[in-house]
Amino acid sequence: MEFVFHPHKKHHALAILSWQYPAPYDVYNFQEDNRQADLSYLLDPKNAFFTILNQRGELYGYCSFGADGQVPGGDYSEQALDIGMGIKPDLVGQGNGKRYAMAIARYGVQRYQANRLRVTIAAFNHRAQRVWQSLGFKPVETFCKTDNREKFVVMMGVLS
Repeated sequence: MEFVFHPHKKHHALAILSWQYPAPYDVYNFQEDNRQADLSYLLDPKNAFFTILNQRGELYGYCSFGADGQVPGGDYSEQALDIGMGIKPDLVGQGNGKRYAMAIARYGVQRYQANRLRVTIAAFNHRAQRVWQSLGFKPVETFCKTDNREKFVVMMGVLS
């Protein structure tokens, strides 16, 4: 496999907390004033976060499986493995999203024996939606987040 997945270690989680994305993707930035709570959240095994390293051990991104990939207001009643992910900011926008997403999806299928996968993506993030569509995922719902009315798209797929 091109990437190696490990449960988060503290030094990787701290590096991820410092990542800064440019607008409009800055909504994905962690906030400095919430650093300790975010660190605890990323390191808690029940949240199923994994560090993604390349073959040389360099940090490329992270992913999560399960409830972390869900957004309040969406309908998650259908059985599927929810996926969340983030890629190191200086690696974003270089045409590698499909590779990253495919590796994460395959890892999730292998680790959790899942056959249906789901991603929830901010509606403005057309780049991420195109990546998942390229893997055969289809939009199944659009909704507004419960607390701030931000729009999201839920996409479902099955790896073949």
